Amino acid sequence: MNVNTGTKRFRVALLGNPNTGKSSVFNQLTGLRQKTGNFPGVTVDKKVGALLIHPALEVDLIDFPGTYSFYPNSLDERIVVQTMSNPDDENYPDAIVYVADITKLERHLLLFTQLMDLKLPMILALNMSDIAEREGIELEAEQLKELLQTPVVKVSGRTGLGLNDLKAELEQLLRTPTTSQGFYTFRESEKKLAEQVQAIYPKLNTYQALLTAHHKDWMPHVEAAQKEKIQNLTEAANFEFLRSQVDETMRRFDRFIPIIQKSQKFQARDRDRFTEITDQILTHWLVGPLIFLGLMFLVFQAIFAWATYPMDMIDWIFGSLIETVRTGLPEAWYTDLLTDGILAGIGGVVIFIPQIAILFFLISLLEEVGYMARAAFIFDRVMQFFGLNGRSIVALVSAGACAIPAIMSTRTIGNWKERLITIMVAPLISCSARIPVYTVLIGFVVPSTLVWGVFNMQGLAFMGLYLLGIVAALVVALVFKLILKTEERSFLMLELPEYRTPVMRNVLLTVWEKVKTFILEAGKIIMIISVILWFLASYGMPSKMKAAEEEAIEISQIQNLSEQEAENVMAAKKIEASFAGQLGKAIEPGIKPLGFDWRIGIALITSFAAREVFVGTMATIYSIGSADDEDSVRQQMAKEVDPETGAKVYDLATALSLLMFYVFAMQCMSTLAVVKRETKSWRWPIIQFTFMTALAYLSSLVVYQLFS
Repeated sequence: MNVNTGTKRFRVALLGNPNTGKSSVFNQLTGLRQKTGNFPGVTVDKKVGALLIHPALEVDLIDFPGTYSFYPNSLDERIVVQTMSNPDDENYPDAIVYVADITKLERHLLLFTQLMDLKLPMILALNMSDIAEREGIELEAEQLKELLQTPVVKVSGRTGLGLNDLKAELEQLLRTPTTSQGFYTFRESEKKLAEQVQAIYPKLNTYQALLTAHHKDWMPHVEAAQKEKIQNLTEAANFEFLRSQVDETMRRFDRFIPIIQKSQKFQARDRDRFTEITDQILTHWLVGPLIFLGLMFLVFQAIFAWATYPMDMIDWIFGSLIETVRTGLPEAWYTDLLTDGILAGIGGVVIFIPQIAILFFLISLLEEVGYMARAAFIFDRVMQFFGLNGRSIVALVSAGACAIPAIMSTRTIGNWKERLITIMVAPLISCSARIPVYTVLIGFVVPSTLVWGVFNMQGLAFMGLYLLGIVAALVVALVFKLILKTEERSFLMLELPEYRTPVMRNVLLTVWEKVKTFILEAGKIIMIISVILWFLASYGMPSKMKAAEEEAIEISQIQNLSEQEAENVMAAKKIEASFAGQLGKAIEPGIKPLGFDWRIGIALITSFAAREVFVGTMATIYSIGSADDEDSVRQQMAKEVDPETGAKVYDLATALSLLMFYVFAMQCMSTLAVVKRETKSWRWPIIQFTFMTALAYLSSLVVYQLFS
């Protein structure tokens, strides 16, 4: 608790099982007054929202991950255990609001009774009271309050019903704290072990000490020396952890089930008939995957169809803005920096927003309805063979539109190893940014003819490249599964929620959070790299740049070129003499075995900003003028010949080699920025860039040597 100029600020934990509507309650209480951070030492997100109960009483409400019990099965659940078991933890709360689904209290009160034994002030918030009333479920809150000796409030995170009562109850609890009376009766052997652990950690109460003994191997606050002491204590007492956990769980159930039955007049059915019939179809071993693929196809198409117009508008707005600024300011280095560096960099960030917003809008809708849990269940066994998770299927499918929102969507994967593998392989799925590159290069490889009078050969080639990316992602995932080591068990445990109407407030807040995170976190890195790339492509050694200008002027005069054509020649000569051009020539010996010359080298460097930049770079190099006309670019590239051999530069072997390179290469700084954001480390994006570049290089090398 912090005291500042008479205003008391409290830290309150919002806890509960998954699928209890806890996040809905959090959103109702805090609205947009939220910020996302991380729990100390881990990459698990925590949401903190400001809740102003009274001008002199402020609350930091921490939305903890959904947890089933104090005997965790995932990293998210461990966060709750290590925080609540350590009074010195920076997120240790002054009070707890426990959210439980009123229609499923038998399943959701185990963790509540465990929290009671922490002896912290608590409130039990019975969520979904509107649904309970509609289904005829009656529960006497006052009677439950007396039996549990804990304040009880009926609320609805969907409608906001009862939230004012919850805030009033919380205000009273914080002003006059009443600690929980405890729930569990400890056995003598448990008490004795707890007392011995308390001798090492005096701040812990009985249950916290017992939890420390159970989880000493991974709890951050247990030092190595103390871990050995506790190990010796448990061995001396012949303490059997698994038997103790099972025994404690069953004894808690035996006690709180009768309490619920006394308070509840009507017992809710575990699953209604509609949910049962729907699940028989959606989770069927054959029909289920087909329905999922159909839904993902619609999501994928929606991302393409709906995002096109706002993306085109954003592109037009930034293009007009850049042109206006360029016209309004004098020709100078700062004008070029502002237009080609900063504004172009901002445009490169903002243009992804429609895809991110649409993807998370649709995924959040499916999540709110209750479908995504079914999708994870359907594919979990297949995905685990490759070291992935059932939830990975959503990320991999959505990566076909853009790897950025796909990587951000992996936050639903609780297992660290499976989430990391999904992040590492998602960019191997061909995204929409590769389409302009494929469009230019497939024309050199595959004729535009029909197969069986129906299928276009070039369209089949497109599909083949996408399938190649999918196969590569699964194979690489399998390799990472064998390399990465973790003590976490690889299994999926989830509760299939009942189908419900989505809460649009939650959906829109999720979209807002994802978009804001991308702009603020990844956007900073993208901006920096954009400016660096602009500098490399715009400047070079003064003598070389001057010679390039003179050569361009001479060519224009000799060939009597128009003003636009002269500008194109000038741009081509300047980029050749720039630092980027020199870098392209410097790496030419290394890429020569792939069939690439220095011009392609420049495209490889500049398209690191985004793969689609390849077409614009080629247009500039070959003095075409239009950076978006794939046909013009391909025609000009088709005319290019090697000055030494006279052979065509873009023959079958080179085109295939380039295709292989762009299928596998990590040519997207935006994706690397998001990987850094999601993993909270530069280690993994560096590893990702390295192995994908190596895979791209070797694939291109083999293909070129085979076909040349």
